[in-house]
Amino acid sequence: MKRYSLFYFIGQAFRGLWRNGVMSFASIAILMSCLVVIGGFTLLVYNIDVNLEDFGLQNEIIVYLNFDLEEEAIVAIGDKLDSLDHVESVTRTTKSQALQQMKQEYEVYADVTEEENPLSDSFTIIYQENEKVPELKYQIQQIEGYRKLSDKADLASTLESFKNGIMLIFIWFLAILVVVSVFIIVNTIKLSVFARRHEISVMRYVGATGWFITLPFVIEGIIIGLVSSITAYFVEWYFYSYIETMATEDMKMITIASFDSIYLYVLIGFIGLGVLTGIIGSSISLGKYLKQ
Repeated sequence: MKRYSLFYFIGQAFRGLWRNGVMSFASIAILMSCLVVIGGFTLLVYNIDVNLEDFGLQNEIIVYLNFDLEEEAIVAIGDKLDSLDHVESVTRTTKSQALQQMKQEYEVYADVTEEENPLSDSFTIIYQENEKVPELKYQIQQIEGYRKLSDKADLASTLESFKNGIMLIFIWFLAILVVVSVFIIVNTIKLSVFARRHEISVMRYVGATGWFITLPFVIEGIIIGLVSSITAYFVEWYFYSYIETMATEDMKMITIASFDSIYLYVLIGFIGLGVLTGIIGSSISLGKYLKQ
């Protein structure tokens, strides 16, 4: 039996792509479009998660102290707060710092002097778990010199639930989009195989084995996947960079992940999904004709 090298099958694959140029181009175009849509959807979900994560970083309690406390008493309170369970960090804000912040945010405080300062020293506590907030608040209220506190536990819990709901919805949409994309690509490659059904039948009649017939088509699928994924990567990079620049300049409240930090994941994901889809599409499409 004559042995054939891999280069022979690669050559056959390129010849097949060239002979069926229209269908090959259609397969590449559709796969590229699907990858761009899937990639865009994935990056959208990722950036939504990043922004919701930023908004969700509200695990803090602000403890306001009595107005007439001495420096030593304030330092002692800070040490007690730092020693409490479930506390990650404690940061002090003096009444002078608080006044400066108020002046920057509200014009009405612009003329207030240090002697007229109506604010008090405070500590910002970053805690670890929302479930421990009631216990932590009770412990804080037992400390002498405590005046009042403000916490964002309810806001943090609401944002966390909202984030989980949003992520679940988008992941389902993403899964549906992947399934639909694979279905479209498989049927597109089926059209290419259908156009060459007579060639496959002749090869079967002269005694060609299944793998001999299948391998060039699988390599075609790999080539289609590679070309589509690399093209889709550059298209995604162009549009994402444009959106990233626009968001940085015009929408400073929104955090957009830098493409430089995720480009490798995007490229590997595109190539992996593109090649896998090409192989699956070619294999499924050939099944009918190999059984004849």
